Amino acid sequence: MQELVEKLKKSGVLASTLLIESFLKNDRAAFIPPEFLKDAYVDAPLPIGQGQTISQPYTVAFMLELLDPRPAQKILDIGFGSGWTTALLAYIVGTEGKVCGIEIVPELFEFGKKNLAKFAYSNIELFNRSGDKGLPELAPFDRILVSAAAKEVPKALKGQLKIGGRMVI
Repeated sequence: MQELVEKLKKSGVLASTLLIESFLKNDRAAFIPPEFLKDAYVDAPLPIGQGQTISQPYTVAFMLELLDPRPAQKILDIGFGSGWTTALLAYIVGTEGKVCGIEIVPELFEFGKKNLAKFAYSNIELFNRSGDKGLPELAPFDRILVSAAAKEVPKALKGQLKIGGRMVI
């Protein structure tokens, strides 16, 4: 993982100290199916089942640097899939923060939940449902990460973002 992190740092996409630490503490290999372990540190997306992928590390670093997560924040992670982004965020927000993860595909929800159980994060709450309406019952959020494409910013999500918050889709 160290070599991948160094490559991402040299490319300029991974720069913040907390995010670098989080990448090193949340080994990507813990979030992929066993048959792809040999490719865990390749800077490419990998299949995780149900036609979905764990995102390319470059893309994850780029998204998270834009998101600019900070300690003690409450973050909504929509489309958590393998659980990797949720773990990265949980490390950064620390015990004073919280990460709420939503995954609509039941099989991926279980896969990501199982992967996250390998770590000792007590600041994660997971939901198996559609993310299009966000989590109004737990809003507002300091940050919202959506690991899916959208033609426009969903109004429901925009309304769940704190003033001065940040959303990356």
